[in-house]
Amino acid sequence: MKPVSLTALLLATGLAMPLAAQDSEADAGTPSTAEATGLSLGQPEVGSTYLSDTFSDWELRCIVAPEGQPDPCQLFQLLTDGEGNAVAEFNVFDMPDDGQLVAGATIVTPLDTLLTGQMRLSVDDRQPRVYPFSFCRPNGCYVRLGLTGDEVQAFRAGTEATVRIVPLQAPDQTVPLTVSLSGFTAGFAALEDYNVGALEQLRALGEATQSE
Repeated sequence: MKPVSLTALLLATGLAMPLAAQDSEADAGTPSTAEATGLSLGQPEVGSTYLSDTFSDWELRCIVAPEGQPDPCQLFQLLTDGEGNAVAEFNVFDMPDDGQLVAGATIVTPLDTLLTGQMRLSVDDRQPRVYPFSFCRPNGCYVRLGLTGDEVQAFRAGTEATVRIVPLQAPDQTVPLTVSLSGFTAGFAALEDYNVGALEQLRALGEATQSE
């Protein structure tokens, strides 16, 4: 099966260091190195993805938003086959706790997946649930699903989940992909905390816009 092409991470955020340390006794009016040299330090490209944090087998990935807006973030895990080849992506995002769903997930599988075979997701020894594919793009086929509070709790308490897909070339077979749940609890808590701050920032932006 062809591995899903993955969005390249921008690691520059982890390597960004000051060009010159400022002396604590330096004059406050002294221009910065960039101002003095006229050289641009650049800025992150809007829409690019970067790694914000890591929680065991989960990554907190964010997308650079336009200036002044919070960056949308989600949990990410790359799913591999038994030989370590990249096969699918598993993304989890937080949702406002105002209904039955408290989180959502997007799973990206290879283009040579049999769509009519649908996707099955189970946690440990629980009964699997079946989900349809929503659409396909050049990088893969997408399943978009909602997670209830009980299902998120199962992810927190579980050891591993299993995604099962049907290959197009072998419709009588299924391919199991393991989703490690190590780090999910801490990662999802961090995602929830981040989104609380992001919502507060958006409210502040809205209030500032209305007052102008």
